Amino acid sequence: MARVIFYSKPGCQGGTKQKVLLTAAGHEVIAYNLLTEPWTVERLRSFFGDRPVAEWFNRSSPKIKSGEVVPEKIDAETALQLMLREPLLIRRPLLEIDNRREVGFDVEKIDAWIGLKPADESLREMSENLMNQDLQNCAHGNDGGHKHHNEGGCNHHGQQHQKQGSCSH
Repeated sequence: MARVIFYSKPGCQGGTKQKVLLTAAGHEVIAYNLLTEPWTVERLRSFFGDRPVAEWFNRSSPKIKSGEVVPEKIDAETALQLMLREPLLIRRPLLEIDNRREVGFDVEKIDAWIGLKPADESLREMSENLMNQDLQNCAHGNDGGHKHHNEGGCNHHGQQHQKQGSCSH
């Protein structure tokens, strides 16, 4: 089984599900806080491979949702500088296994890479349930209208956000 270095936002529901799925498959998950990691341009860039710049971004970031940052209009150098200043812009998770680095949690790609089949039959139902969920996107930020976020009623990670746009995932 693989040793997975996993960079995510602490408390993120999607990240928690991703780590559970990896652990159920018998992988060792070493979790780090993506928001406080001392990133360099070179190190951060190494996770994105040949993906288009727009795919490097966390679409649930408040600055993207507000239109302040438009990933499709940003070059690679500018994107990396923005991400170093505002780590919430970085798409999650960042994964490192051996010398390979990836961004995002594409279940099929990760299953082909290191395997996501449950290590124990008792974990099969839970693993199958997780694999059938959208583990690529924010668990509470892709309902289309985001009404609960826009009206300040976003209640997750143990806190209620009061003002518009303060939901910072």
